Amino acid sequence: MSAIVISVVIAAVVFEFINGFHDTANAITTTVYTRALPVGVAIALAAVMNFVGAFASEGVAKTISTGLVSVQIAEYVVLATLIGAIVWNLITWWFGLPSSSSHALIGSLLGATMVATAGFEGVMWEGVLQKIIIPLITSPLIGFFAAFGLMKLVFKLFAHKPRSWVNKVFRRAQVASAALMAFSHGTNDAQKTMGIITLALVSGGMLTAEAGIPLWVKVLCATTIALGTSVGGRKIMRTMGRGVTKIEPAGGFVAETTAALVIELMSFLHAPISTTHVISSSVMGVGSARRLSAVKWITVRKIVSAWVITLPASAAIGAVSAFVFGFFF
Repeated sequence: MSAIVISVVIAAVVFEFINGFHDTANAITTTVYTRALPVGVAIALAAVMNFVGAFASEGVAKTISTGLVSVQIAEYVVLATLIGAIVWNLITWWFGLPSSSSHALIGSLLGATMVATAGFEGVMWEGVLQKIIIPLITSPLIGFFAAFGLMKLVFKLFAHKPRSWVNKVFRRAQVASAALMAFSHGTNDAQKTMGIITLALVSGGMLTAEAGIPLWVKVLCATTIALGTSVGGRKIMRTMGRGVTKIEPAGGFVAETTAALVIELMSFLHAPISTTHVISSSVMGVGSARRLSAVKWITVRKIVSAWVITLPASAAIGAVSAFVFGFFF
């Protein structure tokens, strides 16, 4: 294994670790803020389920490794991709914005590839449209409206039950919904880094594109995202738990369950979506089902702004990284 491929693997581990603590809030924020679980227990649960979910399939990983760029890019381009995604993740983490690690990675890959090939031909734009852009738009919308509808149904079914009883029931149910959300997060998010490492191995001639994802890559990524999750992402948790809307146990259960099912659907379709976008929009749907004024739309606007700029911003950082690395490799 060459030095550049080793560097790619190290950078991938760093990205996956950051992805773990950056996106911990996706799985456990509502569980913590409704007091269904103590924060330490919730983080441990998320870490374990992230690890398990990472082994569920490899369809998303194959999309990243073979479905977005049409050329056999150099290893330094993969390294530049990871650097761009890491930088953007750290920026958004610092400001407590629940942006998408997935789209940071994809945007950085596209930007780095275009610089390395000095054009647009190296990008499989049809694959980007079908696997990235369309799911980017549709998955949050599905999450919002599904959570809105399910929350309305819960209100109707439990309208005449004592509030204390309802809260007790859904706090218990949230343990299962948080576990499912963490599992789905591992299924979709861990695979993206698997795909990037596999892309580097193919570029370095150490693996064929048809060989699939090596077992050691799966184990490495699953372990790293679990370790990152165990660190937690408390800044982003504050935004998700208090900044969007007031979450009660029933709402937390609905948001987590809805988001997990949407993510599992997209993983089945091999679409590397943003778990951040889906859980955030599900939380918005839950709040809107109570009343539109229950959602803090100023905070939502900031979150959506981070969504919109993630792809171009990470593409720009990836492009600059590839330009700089081009002088050394």
